[in-house]
Amino acid sequence: MTANLEPLSLYVHWPFCKSKCPYCDFNSHVRDTVDQTRWRNALLAELETTARSLGPRRLETIFFGGGTPSLMPPETVAALIDAARHRFIPADDLEITLEANPTSVETSRLAAFRDAGVNRVSLGVQALNDDALRFLGRQHGARDAIQAVEIAQSLFERVSFDLIYARPGQSTAEWRAELTQALSLARGHLSLYQLTIEKGTPFHALVRDGAFTPPDDDTAFDLFELTQTLTEAAGLKAYEVSNHAALAQESRHNLAYWRYQDYAGIGPGAHGRLVRHDGRAVATRCHAKPETWLETVEQKGEGSAEVTELTPRERAEEMLMMSLRLEEGLDLKAFARRTSLTLDELCPPSTRAPLIEGDFLIESDQRLSTTRQGRAVLSTLTRKLLA
Repeated sequence: MTANLEPLSLYVHWPFCKSKCPYCDFNSHVRDTVDQTRWRNALLAELETTARSLGPRRLETIFFGGGTPSLMPPETVAALIDAARHRFIPADDLEITLEANPTSVETSRLAAFRDAGVNRVSLGVQALNDDALRFLGRQHGARDAIQAVEIAQSLFERVSFDLIYARPGQSTAEWRAELTQALSLARGHLSLYQLTIEKGTPFHALVRDGAFTPPDDDTAFDLFELTQTLTEAAGLKAYEVSNHAALAQESRHNLAYWRYQDYAGIGPGAHGRLVRHDGRAVATRCHAKPETWLETVEQKGEGSAEVTELTPRERAEEMLMMSLRLEEGLDLKAFARRTSLTLDELCPPSTRAPLIEGDFLIESDQRLSTTRQGRAVLSTLTRKLLA
């Protein structure tokens, strides 16, 4: 089979957490015990099946997400990395990221993850304030977080950490102080997310019942603007709506999502977007419940719940929505190549013109991109484009 040299990224989902955070709507689960050998074998089996279905591909990135993948045994991580290297064509500079929580137990395992082959770590710090961490349901304190960042930086050249802002009652002065402290700790990359209240989470029920009120739109916008100003001054440019990096320190794995490059997902609830060796463009989704996924893999060699062939229009809409998250915007040549549509066929000039005139969009022969003002209202902007 001829190698497909289009880049491929691999996402590995570990669904287990010690506890469920009240804001989280990710596919994460709390279990008293996990059969680690059984889970390692199942993940390896699904990786093998995925590799066979894709044929030879150039592997650019691996990302261990969750859940809490730092609860995985380092031996499992090492086995998956080794299998991926053998089943695909690994890039010389293969980026391998693992998400970790900054509890003392998980921090103590970072060296073992480095030895397993991980070369980039993303820490779920979420706040540098003990009261805020308790509100967010985190199991670590601010001191634990700072120590975890420092330990990770001593072990890995590339370290990122996350913060959640626009918390109830948070003032711009408080966020300025917290973000300034974070920037003094950061080395190359920060992910800064506004708190969103997702349906089905405990926070959604609390807001519905009046237990707390999220910031209004004006306050949230002020906090967003302050975030852009401080990070730019510190040399961490907002290359995506919520992600800030120094030059060449961007997350290459996440860039693959936003640029609408191929990625395969294994593990419970994992998604993929792939052009298979037969030329079909498909969306894949694995069973979300861990036990269902595990039993399906053991029976069939993979845990897929759904494989859907995507139409050119569906691919075009997804690519537009993802790419406009980026400061660089949508590459129009790549858009035409990957979707077989032109931008005018997806959203006519008459739709784009008022958004350009209103300083929400910038268009050239090569790219369509959002302004900073456009990225602040991205959901509304994409709805208008695709109406």
